[in-house]
Amino acid sequence: MESKSGSGGAPAGLKDPDSFYAALVAMHSSLTEAECHRLNARLILLLADAVGDDKRVHDLLREAASPLGR
Repeated sequence: MESKSGSGGAPAGLKDPDSFYAALVAMHSSLTEAECHRLNARLILLLADAVGDDKRVHDLLREAASPLGR
């Protein structure tokens, strides 16, 4: 699973990135800041586990940490 970022930084593998983003925003809408942080941490760990490739996950960490995801 070698997914590259598509235009605008959206993952190339998502068929409907706007729907994913809307669901993500909706999940956070009624949470406190602390709850949002906990949700984000849990989501990151679940997604990393779903990727299942240590090198790919570390590559994604570096990509996310660089300015504008580049």
